[in-house]
Amino acid sequence: MTDDEQTPVTVIGLGDMGRALAGAFLDAGHPTTVWNRTASRAEALAARGATVAATPAEAAAASPLTVVCLLDHGTAREVLGPAAAALRGRTLVDLTNGTPRQARENAEWAAEHGADYVDGGIMAVPPMIGRPEALVLYSGSPAAFAAHERTLGALGTAMHLGADPGRAALYDLALLSAMYGMFGGFFHALALTGSEKIPAAEFTPLAISWLNAMMTSLPAMARAVDSGEHAATGSNLGMQAAAYVNLLDASREQGVATGPVEPMQALLHRGVAAGHGGDGLSRLVELLRVTS
Repeated sequence: MTDDEQTPVTVIGLGDMGRALAGAFLDAGHPTTVWNRTASRAEALAARGATVAATPAEAAAASPLTVVCLLDHGTAREVLGPAAAALRGRTLVDLTNGTPRQARENAEWAAEHGADYVDGGIMAVPPMIGRPEALVLYSGSPAAFAAHERTLGALGTAMHLGADPGRAALYDLALLSAMYGMFGGFFHALALTGSEKIPAAEFTPLAISWLNAMMTSLPAMARAVDSGEHAATGSNLGMQAAAYVNLLDASREQGVATGPVEPMQALLHRGVAAGHGGDGLSRLVELLRVTS
């Protein structure tokens, strides 16, 4: 069977995201089998035409492609263990959030049981699933991904990052790091302006404009990180470390916690102490790498 024939697909795990995944497969016309520990979560999908399996093994045996989306790595291994024999000769796509190490362990486990393995990271929230703006990152068996790319495209834009099964998890978590860093700074900014009763909605457009302007510097910083050439093109580390104290002092004066912004001050000071005060901000990436 090829993707062109509306490949049957199995979804194991029917939390908010799992239900969205199964719903997208159904909407795309794929015969869909589902399983969840709490059977009642499958009722709405069954009403839409999904087949409800009694066990994970029965679910895996129903389709050449099984997509798993569970709470965590441990839960996924616990659920999939009894289904190992049913996965032989099939493709397992694990969209459970986890680490690169866990993804590689899963790939080894799948190979031991004769299954192809693709790991994935969902860069979207459930309401986005099934739309092009929902980005799903994949890595692992290139052949398995190629065989099921059309089917997986029902979930959103599918991007394969290579044969290393840990790559999708690495990208997923790195993107989340960038996102949470931005949110943390934004929330701190709103707390600062809010201390003077400035409405968040009034300040936010200016914050968006400023952040968009700052993002234009990211490609140059990335090139500096790759080349190891960190010459400052604007304010160097020393200047920024000296000025950064005002952010913390103002926060304390305004009654705003400094927790979200203290780590950057410490990193700037480390850079200066290491003799990099004349370099650009990109030098800080090296200070974040822990060496044994």
